[in-house]
Amino acid sequence: MMVAISASVVKLLRERTGLGMMDCKQALIETQGDMELAIETLRKSSGMKAAKKANRIARDGLLGVKIDGAQGVLVEVNCETDFAARDENFIAFVHQVVEEIFNHPDANLDNLLVSAREALIQKLGENISVRRAEVFQDQGQQQQVAEYIHTNGKLGVLLATEGGSEALGKDLAMHIAALSPAYLDPDSVPAELIATEREIYAAQAEDSGKPPEIVEKIIQGRIKKYLAEISLTAQTFVKDGSMQVGALLKQEGARVTRFVRFEVGEGIEKKAVDFATEVKQQLNR
Repeated sequence: MMVAISASVVKLLRERTGLGMMDCKQALIETQGDMELAIETLRKSSGMKAAKKANRIARDGLLGVKIDGAQGVLVEVNCETDFAARDENFIAFVHQVVEEIFNHPDANLDNLLVSAREALIQKLGENISVRRAEVFQDQGQQQQVAEYIHTNGKLGVLLATEGGSEALGKDLAMHIAALSPAYLDPDSVPAELIATEREIYAAQAEDSGKPPEIVEKIIQGRIKKYLAEISLTAQTFVKDGSMQVGALLKQEGARVTRFVRFEVGEGIEKKAVDFATEVKQQLNR
């Protein structure tokens, strides 16, 4: 049974891939309307490297952080506008949230500072939510925690290391903020993710006319490059283009045990609003 593909879905796929409308429509037909599968199909057939994230940032707010030796906490608190995020009452609430979670790491975020949050909602006239928090605690090892919060308060990193200096921890936290690695090292990358990328690269190289052994080398080279882009230890250190992060850690006698990177609003879908339709509906009432 063929799934009906709406023009709006085709348009969204075109926006995410930059490819032609007919190519996008055909890919959606072939994948029964599955957007992510259609993107994979188009990557295989067109050589497209990646797709844009659709409507990725939809909420505002601030990050809050606190560290003390081997313990650290990174928190995201959301509001609706940057105007509210810069309000001193909102900033004070973020500090409250950080302290509360730091002192009570197992606190339920939905029930956190309910009265204070409701009072702030009334004061600012915007929805306020404690979206997420990450807590690092010493698990019996010689762990030290470093943090970095960008000047706008909307991008932050929490990093745990064994060995190394405080300055190294700060540098690595800034590196993670800048280059956004998804995994600690190449061995941490899920096998199914590598398999998907390999399949895409193989499809792209299929019509190259090169011998199989050369094609295999090309695929391996692309996978290696891909892993270097998404793995912290394989990335080139942002402050020294001649050295990988893994080599830096070895030089400093250090090891990264854990890290987390928050960007305000990431992953929150923005609701598409058709204002023209809303006006027509109001006129027809």
